[in-house]
Amino acid sequence: MQAQSIEIPFQDIDSIPLLIKDFLNHKLSDFSNYTFSLENIKERIKEKKEAFSTEKRQILSQVLAEQYQDFELTQAQTQNLEALKESDTFSITTGHQLNLFTGPSFFIYKILQTIKTAEYLNQKLGEKVVPVFWMASEDHDFEEINHFKTPSHYYEFKAHSGGAVGRIKVEDQSFISEFEKEFKDTVFGTELILWMKEAYAKGNTLSQATRSIAQRLFASYGLLCIDGDHPQLKQQMTNIFRDELLHQSLKRESQRLVDFLSQDYKKVQVNPRDINLFYLTNTRNRIELQNENFKVVDTELSFTKKEMLAELSHPERISPNALMRPIYQETVLPNLAYIGGNAEIMYWLELKDYFQYLNLPYPILIPRNSMLFLTEKTLKKIHKLGLSINDFFRNFAQVISEQLLKNQPLEALLKEKENTLKKLFGELKTKASLTDISFRNLLEAEEKRQTKSFLRMQKRLLKAEKIKQSERLEQLERLFLEVHPMQNWQERVINFSSFYADEGQQWLKTCYEKMNVEKAVVCAISSN
Repeated sequence: MQAQSIEIPFQDIDSIPLLIKDFLNHKLSDFSNYTFSLENIKERIKEKKEAFSTEKRQILSQVLAEQYQDFELTQAQTQNLEALKESDTFSITTGHQLNLFTGPSFFIYKILQTIKTAEYLNQKLGEKVVPVFWMASEDHDFEEINHFKTPSHYYEFKAHSGGAVGRIKVEDQSFISEFEKEFKDTVFGTELILWMKEAYAKGNTLSQATRSIAQRLFASYGLLCIDGDHPQLKQQMTNIFRDELLHQSLKRESQRLVDFLSQDYKKVQVNPRDINLFYLTNTRNRIELQNENFKVVDTELSFTKKEMLAELSHPERISPNALMRPIYQETVLPNLAYIGGNAEIMYWLELKDYFQYLNLPYPILIPRNSMLFLTEKTLKKIHKLGLSINDFFRNFAQVISEQLLKNQPLEALLKEKENTLKKLFGELKTKASLTDISFRNLLEAEEKRQTKSFLRMQKRLLKAEKIKQSERLEQLERLFLEVHPMQNWQERVINFSSFYADEGQQWLKTCYEKMNVEKAVVCAISSN
């Protein structure tokens, strides 16, 4: 596939949260050393080398070898697995839920960015850097992961839920036959169908299925997937779990940054709970402290302090929530940087003080890049309507207004007269300072009234133009849905199979080649 691309920086995109923009622009003093740069990476290497023991490396290697025992490793994977035993090897990590057949296509993009970032650092640094995918196998919200979409179909997997999703075994395979009908006649459809049948064979867990698909897609790149639902890994969290149960330290230590985010950005992505742990058996339920006892919410289970601490001898029964998971990840991996979506990065930002409290190195945070694939036909429509791809990452209602009013002389006249009005009232208010304050108040009230009148006229004019140019309005709205299916970014809706079916591995190579590891961008790609 010959592809052309343009990059749109996150800073130029209306819908990117201000917190992410300020983070990227180095406006958050607490995090100036934790944005992506070679200098900051080198600092993290020093910290991690001191903090990550030989024993932890041995455990990590043993667990990964065990989790890959049913898979044939590529040479690149074998080399990476062996390298993790050495003190000068580190990881770059991303993570995601175990969505059915990977879910939305950004699953692919964030992993490819992790792989390419590791390769970039291998070229720039003396140390070895390994790409790692953290499987969110302990999540229990099955409804979030049990489906995926293509432009024409919705696929869903049925199973009993409530516990860790990674432990769910495949019984329902009805989605496979439906998928086969859609893709059997595409160029690489047979390959996709075989992957799906292999991954979702009856008896496989969702963890095994996700690892199987990742192996087919990324094994040649050396990616290693890790499943945190493992007692040897959990054992390393015992002291942190104990401290959280006894002292509720995460909430206390993150309070400063939570307050800062609430005050300056009016939003906290994930509010810490008093206890940020679940009890994990056949189900996964929150642990709460009630009347000196530890209650497992929505169950009959309740533990005294002594009994709860005794449960830590079975650490696999304790599961971190979304805010504790980064702590778990950074405890068991020699990690330098985490690549995540905007929402992920925003809740990682809450945790820096808690990392410091635990004397745990805090990683570089990298907002993941986004990708958009456009056909030549769609691109021609965009240009024919006098638009650019950038317009689709602005407020599109505003774009429509601009388009419909572009050649409307009355719009220009209204703007001209509104500016004249503002200038007039500005002069009057300056002179009003020479008389009683009540007169200035009158001027300000009258200015607001007349300004509102202009706003009403502009809205009415736009409404009239929408009626007059209804055909053009429909073209713009249809085109918006071509670029943003279901009024959402393409990568958050469409499964990778819709692209892979026509291009195969070449599509992955295109994604990899166009990925920018040094800047946060949307990369819009059009094929010739």
